[in-house]
Amino acid sequence: MKTIVTTKATKLNLTNLKSIPIRTFWISAIAFFMCFFSWFGIVPFMPDVVKELGLSPDQKWNAVILAVTGTVFARLLIGKLCDKYGPRLCYTWLLILGAIPVILTGLVQTPFQFLACRLFVGFIGASFVITQVHTSLMFASNVVGTANATSAGWGNLGGGANRLGMPLIAAAVISFGVAETDAWRYAMVIAGSICFLMGIVYYFFTQDTPEGNFKELKEKGKKIPNAKKDEVGFLEAIKDYRVWILFIVYAACFGIELTVYGTMDDYLQNTFRLERITAGNIVLSFALMNIFARTLGGFFGDRFGNKKGLRGRVLFLAIILAVEGIMLSVFSTITSLTLGIFFLVAFSLSVQMAEGATFSVVPFINKRAIGSISGIVGAGGNVGAFLAAILLKSKSAIAEKIAIAESQGLSNDLIKTAQAEAAANAVSSGYLIIGFLVIVTGITALAIRFSVQDEKVARMETQQPSGKLSPANG
Repeated sequence: MKTIVTTKATKLNLTNLKSIPIRTFWISAIAFFMCFFSWFGIVPFMPDVVKELGLSPDQKWNAVILAVTGTVFARLLIGKLCDKYGPRLCYTWLLILGAIPVILTGLVQTPFQFLACRLFVGFIGASFVITQVHTSLMFASNVVGTANATSAGWGNLGGGANRLGMPLIAAAVISFGVAETDAWRYAMVIAGSICFLMGIVYYFFTQDTPEGNFKELKEKGKKIPNAKKDEVGFLEAIKDYRVWILFIVYAACFGIELTVYGTMDDYLQNTFRLERITAGNIVLSFALMNIFARTLGGFFGDRFGNKKGLRGRVLFLAIILAVEGIMLSVFSTITSLTLGIFFLVAFSLSVQMAEGATFSVVPFINKRAIGSISGIVGAGGNVGAFLAAILLKSKSAIAEKIAIAESQGLSNDLIKTAQAEAAANAVSSGYLIIGFLVIVTGITALAIRFSVQDEKVARMETQQPSGKLSPANG
């Protein structure tokens, strides 16, 4: 089997659309954005869904759990498939098939149908893994962290942009004479249709590597990233202790970001007595920090890596995780709104930088199983979100029940006030516990080690003769 000279991009020149890696970067980021936009697209309409379908509180919570559960399994599976069939085909089919439950969400008539759709819609959350795999295959080690973090950050914006975008789509269809009560249904159908079209775009305008698609490279007898059999690469991945440390690390950054922002609206209202709209806008503004915060994490990961080798990437990851944990712990004790917002900004910046830094390390663990490793680590984020949500929900539920019991005989307003204070205190203590665990995770990350050969390969990749700008290099 022949070995070919790599033409991975050594620069992230975003305006060079003739470059295969840059074109792939943009298309994968947009596809990722649309997947997250559609995944969380129903959130702004949940009051309408609850009213129209008659969802109980348990069914509403189950819808959230099912969406996250579907993503965990999809991320674990999709990484392995990427190693075998290539990211181009995997993304194409994920977009086309994932569009179906999104569209069907707009057609549901019963709670069961809605819950089933939420489970399968969650599968498109695996788009993150394919995006990271594809950018890892397109960019050299000196810039891969920045490329991964930027594509992930910009794609992740879809999870926040839907708060503005989906209501705008609904308003647009209403202007065409659609009943206001049905607007959310049309909005979901439109979002799903765009995902379907993105699948077609992905198939015709991207390729697996700068040298060509996996299938074509195999037919020509050329070496591809997963040179060994897929099963061997996957087994190597699950046996590598570093993969599971990164699994925990991603649970401690992306998982915690999902949980904190999912509970932050109520926490800001209960702790600082803010209006719901004000609290929601604050949370949305922090979600929009993904425009640059993840990129910073990948950028500094690359800088540390260029100066201190792969060990430098791990060192920066450990530092930024510790900062994240400290910021969340301090925020949990703040009762001043001004100070609270300051530390919430610091937490938002550090947690998203930690996410970017995580995937500046992932591509160097095992190049024969980049997809499998990305899938396992990506799934860690959703597992972390699930566990953190269970912790906060259980603490809050117990505290609220006690507050209600102790307030019996008082007015409804006083009972609600006592319940809100109890919930705020419970979540605050939960944030403190989580912050401490994140700091411990940062220390644990230092256990990730690389061989001398790994360091040598990473250095050689940046010294490739393809540094000049070319259609393949960028």
